[in-house]
Amino acid sequence: MSRFASPLTRASILFTLLLSACTQADAGAKVPQVSIHDPVMAREGKDYYLFSTGPGITIYRSKDRLHWHRAGRAFATEPTWAKNVAPEFNGHLWAPDVIERDGRYYLYYSVSAFGKNTSAIGVTINDTLDPQSPDYQWRDQGIVVESVPNRDNWNAIDPNIVLDDQSTAWMSFGSFWGGLKLVKLDDSWTKLAVPQEWHTIARAERPPFTPDDKPGPAELEGPFIFKKNGYYYLFISRGLCCRGDDSTYRLAVGRAKKVTGPYLDKSGKDLANGGGTPLIAGNKRWPGLGHNGVYTFDGKDYLVLHAYEHADNGLQKLKILDLKWDKDLWPVVDPAQLDSYQSQLLD
Repeated sequence: MSRFASPLTRASILFTLLLSACTQADAGAKVPQVSIHDPVMAREGKDYYLFSTGPGITIYRSKDRLHWHRAGRAFATEPTWAKNVAPEFNGHLWAPDVIERDGRYYLYYSVSAFGKNTSAIGVTINDTLDPQSPDYQWRDQGIVVESVPNRDNWNAIDPNIVLDDQSTAWMSFGSFWGGLKLVKLDDSWTKLAVPQEWHTIARAERPPFTPDDKPGPAELEGPFIFKKNGYYYLFISRGLCCRGDDSTYRLAVGRAKKVTGPYLDKSGKDLANGGGTPLIAGNKRWPGLGHNGVYTFDGKDYLVLHAYEHADNGLQKLKILDLKWDKDLWPVVDPAQLDSYQSQLLD
């Protein structure tokens, strides 16, 4: 989720996230869709769970990936350390990722201030995703990685976890600045491995003499790595989100034989040198879309993302699209599903 909107736009975003689309519906209106930014998904038993940017990390629950219910939030207030990292932190945790390990669920999240790399990624753990279970309790493990202005030319937001062939966990992350990074985690999945191992996996042009504490015009963020077909596929979001009809958010992809890259597009250009094959972009009805996750459920692959709806004043909506593969094993989606998939927020 891009963090560089105007104050007026930011206020609008926060308002819609707090109240959700259902506040727009009356007794005679149709069921509202899920209004969401930066969705990620997990399944436990027969239930699907969505996690998204919002106060304390907003959670939704569904039996069929279509009809959704609110399922609370991961933090009742905020992480105890948040304002020490980002004094301007406003309670909204950004761009989560969730992964299961040995029956436990690791929820990664971002703390930041708009337009700054005063940021950190934390992780909290739960033994179940079912809020009705007596075992349901999120236990925060604190900071995994932190970025500091004028020290780091990268931004510690938008985490995603992927396992390599040896089941070692790696975290990709990043937004604007010097690009998207990949760093190895230790065996606990809550800290960086020692010695540290870092890689730049995607980057856009950053003009010379851009101040180190400024994001610059390198518009890319939201990495998500998905292992399939003998490749690691790196999905990235380009452009600007959170501007309603003026959003330019869109998705691109590259792939690599090793988790550490290099990630190449269809033409063979490295994403770390500006490459990236377009996957799906906005249209008149959905002017911007992005910040995706990719999942396999019951043998089928799905692309989960948010898109801004022109007909609803640019409000962000949940989209789940079928993800297929062409003869050369590149991902393909059908833009028509932006219209055909319409979630329903029941309560």
